[in-house]
Amino acid sequence: MPPNATDPGPQLHISRPQEDTLFVQFAGSWRMQDGLPATTELQPFLDAPVRRMVFDVQDVTAWDTGLLTFLRKVIQQNQQQQIETDQSGLPDGMRRLLALATAVPAREGAASSPKRTPLLARIGAQGICLWAASRDFIEFIGETCLAFLKLLRGQASFRWSDVLVYMQSSGSQALPIVSLISGLVGLILAFMGAIQLRQFGAQIFVADLVGIGMTREMGAIMTGIIMAGRTGAAFAAQLGTMQVNEEIDAYITLGISPIEFLVLPRMLALALMMPLLCVYADLVGILGGVVVATGMLDISLVEYFNKTQAAVRLIDFILGVVKGGIFGVLVAIAGCLRGMQCGRSAAAVGEAATSAVVTGIVLIIVTDGILAVVTDALGI
Repeated sequence: MPPNATDPGPQLHISRPQEDTLFVQFAGSWRMQDGLPATTELQPFLDAPVRRMVFDVQDVTAWDTGLLTFLRKVIQQNQQQQIETDQSGLPDGMRRLLALATAVPAREGAASSPKRTPLLARIGAQGICLWAASRDFIEFIGETCLAFLKLLRGQASFRWSDVLVYMQSSGSQALPIVSLISGLVGLILAFMGAIQLRQFGAQIFVADLVGIGMTREMGAIMTGIIMAGRTGAAFAAQLGTMQVNEEIDAYITLGISPIEFLVLPRMLALALMMPLLCVYADLVGILGGVVVATGMLDISLVEYFNKTQAAVRLIDFILGVVKGGIFGVLVAIAGCLRGMQCGRSAAAVGEAATSAVVTGIVLIIVTDGILAVVTDALGI
C-alpha cells in the first residue's frame, strides 16, 4: 500500500475469542522505516495452549516487505509449535507473496562452507591443465611453422602492408621506451662495476663490463622484456578483441586461415625489428656507461671507446643480435597464442594480455638460460 505521512506507527492487538484461538489484528503503518515490533511480543500469549492463530490486516494503512517478513517469521514459529495459521484475513496479494516466499525452501547445507579439495586432486588438476596448455602450445607452434613454410613457397595468404604497419608499431614507435630502459641499464651496470673496480684501481674495465654485458645479454633480454610488456600484450589484446567480436570466426568461415592472415604478419614484423632494436639498445647502453665512466671515474671518452672496441668481439655482437631475433619470435608467439585462446568476454581480453606478458617473459628467461649453457659448451 502507498505510504502516508499521517499514518500512525505499527500497532498489534491480540485477543482470544476462543480458548484455543489467538486473534492477531494489525493496524497502522507497517513499513520497515516505522520500526516494526519483534515477533517475541506474541510469545507471552502462547504460554496457554493455542491450536489456531487468525490474522486480520483490515486496519493496516500502509505496508511493505517489513509486514511480510513479520508474518513469515510468525508462520514459521507456528509451524514449529504445531499451531494452525488462518490467513483468510489477509488480502489475496499478500497471501500470494507469502506463498511465493515459502515456495522454494532453502536447501540443506547450502550455506555451509565448501569442502576442501584433497591435495592429490589439486595436483592432478594442475597436471591436466599443464598438459592441455603444453599441447595447445605445441599445436600452435606447428600451425605457425606450416604457415611459414607456405610463406617460403609464396602461398601464404596475408598482406605485406600489414607487416609494414606492425613493423612501425613494434619498431620505431618503441624507440623511446627502449632508449630509456637501455640507457638506465647501461648506467646501472657501469655504476655497480665502478664501485667494486675502483677499490683495485681497475676502473678502466668498466668499459669491458658494460660493453660485453650489453651486447651479449642485457641488450637482448631487456629489449625482449620491454617488447613482451608492450607489443606482446598489444597483440594479445588485438586478437582477443577479434575473438570477442567473432571476427576470427568470420575469417574461418570465409576460408581464410587466421594463423596466416593474423599471426604470421605480426611474427614477421617482430622478428625483423627485434635485432635492430637490440643493436640500438646496445648502443644506448654503452652510452649510459660513458656517463658513469666520464663523470665518476675520470676516464676520457676516447679511452672508454677504445677499451670497449678491444673488449667486445664480433661474436658477442652477433650472439646478442641472434638472441634478439629469437626473443622477438617468442614474444610474438606468446602474444598471438594468448590472443587466439581468449574467451568471449571483456574480462577475458585483459586476462589474455596479462597472460601474454607473463608467458613472453618466462619464455625469454628460459630460452636465454638454455642459450647460455649451449654457448658455454661451444666455447663461444
